[in-house]
Amino acid sequence: MATQTLGVGRFCNQLFRNIAVSLIAEKCDLMVNYVSHDLINLLGIYLYTKGTKIYNKTIPLTDANYMDMYNNPQNIIYNLDPNNDFFQTREISLLIYKYIHSQSENIIYLNPFKDRYLMNNDVCIHVRLTDASRHNPGLNYYINTLSRITYNNIYITTDEPRHPIICNILEKYPDAKIIVLDTIKTLQFASTCKHVILSHGSFSATIGYLSYYSNVYYPKYDANHIWYGDMFSIDGWNIGNS
Repeated sequence: MATQTLGVGRFCNQLFRNIAVSLIAEKCDLMVNYVSHDLINLLGIYLYTKGTKIYNKTIPLTDANYMDMYNNPQNIIYNLDPNNDFFQTREISLLIYKYIHSQSENIIYLNPFKDRYLMNNDVCIHVRLTDASRHNPGLNYYINTLSRITYNNIYITTDEPRHPIICNILEKYPDAKIIVLDTIKTLQFASTCKHVILSHGSFSATIGYLSYYSNVYYPKYDANHIWYGDMFSIDGWNIGNS
């Protein structure tokens, strides 16, 4: 059986894993079957699919051994099982960030909202809640960061639109609009806004990675005490006000 990625985690966790595997597969001609491949193509992110090599043995690909595999592809004479890790360390995340930026022409071309690039003064806030609500940076982070920005419109994307944080933002900014789009279009629309205010986690990171012309804000965090990977150490990004 060829190297295969599975549907472990939500879409953007799968995206990170798939790109991490694709970067290695291209170096050593591995055949890979990718989960959510068609959805990722809709974004304009193209994974390596030309691999021909399938081996009789499979070994784990993990956060711990990833960079060794990436830097020494000549030693890969096995299929890889990447499905027990998330590939969101700082080193791997930077590789993924650079890859997404190398695909910018495709990504911009396929974005149905591409006419908004550099043509708006809007802000999009991503508020990650549900199972990660206890880790959310809190209402003050979003309000205080908004206070630093001059904007025309506020858009909110969230996985829990009735949460008190969302209700409080809407109470303070009654003209703010909640984005009701599918996952791919949400990423595409958010990334065209001039300003993006992120939460934590891979969906927020992906919005930031796709936001080629935006001012990006993210919550301060301690890389040694986080529930997600170190995906936000990006040159030029701004730490929001808590």
